[in-house]
Amino acid sequence: MKRYDPENERVKRDYAFFLEAANGKQNASIDAALRAIERFEVSTGRKAFRKFHIEQARSFRARLLEEKGTSGKPLSAATMTTTLKHLRNFFLWLSREPGFRAALNANDANYFTPSDQDLRVATARRDKRVASLEEICQVLAAMFAKSPIEKRDRALVAFTILSGARDSAIASLRLKHVDLKTQTVFQDGREVKTKRRKTFTSTFFPVGPEPLEIVRDYIAMLTGELGFGPEDALFPATLIGRGDDRGFTPIGLSREHWRTAAPIRRIFRDAFAAAGLLYAKPHSFRDTLAQLGERLCRTPEEWKAWSQNLGHESEATTFVGYGHVPAHRQSEILRALAKPRPSLSVAGLDINALEDFLRSAKGAALASTDA
Repeated sequence: MKRYDPENERVKRDYAFFLEAANGKQNASIDAALRAIERFEVSTGRKAFRKFHIEQARSFRARLLEEKGTSGKPLSAATMTTTLKHLRNFFLWLSREPGFRAALNANDANYFTPSDQDLRVATARRDKRVASLEEICQVLAAMFAKSPIEKRDRALVAFTILSGARDSAIASLRLKHVDLKTQTVFQDGREVKTKRRKTFTSTFFPVGPEPLEIVRDYIAMLTGELGFGPEDALFPATLIGRGDDRGFTPIGLSREHWRTAAPIRRIFRDAFAAAGLLYAKPHSFRDTLAQLGERLCRTPEEWKAWSQNLGHESEATTFVGYGHVPAHRQSEILRALAKPRPSLSVAGLDINALEDFLRSAKGAALASTDA
C-alpha cells in the first residue's frame, strides 16, 4: 500500500481550511475529522477520493465492526457513529468541489449515515461518576499542601467546585480573571478557552467555606511569596529542573499555562485515588453543582441565575444536560413515593382534599360536555 496520495493530501488540506474558516470548527474537531478520513484511506489502500465507489463505504463499515481500539477492545458505538458522520460530511463537501462534481454524487455521502440502531446505542444516557460535595471535601482534606506544587493541586480541585469552570478554561485563566473581593471569575473569551469562546462572569457557588479558604490562601502565596502578577497563570505548569542527582525533577511553579487540560485530569485522578475514592472527572463537578442547584433553588429566577453561573444561556441546558437523576437516587425517590404521605395544608386548606375536589370537578365538567 502506498504511503499517501498527493491529490488526497491536497484535498484534506483544503477541507481542514474549510472547516476552520467557513464552519468555525476548533482544532480538536478538525483533528477528529482528519482521523476519520485517515481511517477510510487506510481501508481503501489510499485510493484517490475521486475513484470512490459505494462498495468502499460498505467494506469500511464492516471493517469498523472488526477494528480494535487502543484498549484492545472493539470500537465503541460512539466512535463508529462519529467516524461515519465525519466521513459523510467530508464526501458531501467533496461532491460540491470543482473537479469532483462529475466523479462524486451527493447521495454517495449517505452511505456513511449511521444506522438508527447505532445512533440509539451511541447517544443512550448512562450513569456517570458524579462525586458528591461531601466526597469532594474528603478529597481536599486528604491532599497535601506543603510545597507550592501541592498547594496548586489542592487549590485546583477547590477552585473547580467553587467556580464550576471547565478544565480547558481553568488551564487558561490568569490571576487577573479572579476577584476574591467580589468572589467572581471573569471568563473572557478573548483569553480564556471557554466553550465556543463565550464571555461571561460567574460568581463562586455556595459550596461551603473550605474551598474558598483554600483558593484564597493559594492566591496569597502566588502574589506574595512567589511574586506573581495579574498576567501570570492562575494555575501554572510545573517548573522542571535538575535535582540533586542531576536528573530532571519538578522544582516549583512556572508562570506559564498548561498547554492542555490533561495535567488537570491527572491531578484529579491522583487526588481521588489518594482519598480512596473512584475517579471523578473535572467536568463532572458541573453535574455536582447542577444537582446541588436543584436542591437549593426555590424559584425560577434562582434556577435561571444558577444556570447562567454555569455559562448556560438557557436554564433547560442545565436541567436536561446536567440534571439527570442517578439510578440509585431515582430508586430512592420512587420508593419514598410509594409510602403514604401526610396531608399537606396551606393557610388552613387541605391540599390533598383540594386536589381530589378539582379532579372530580374536572371529570364532571367533561361528562356534561359529552352529554
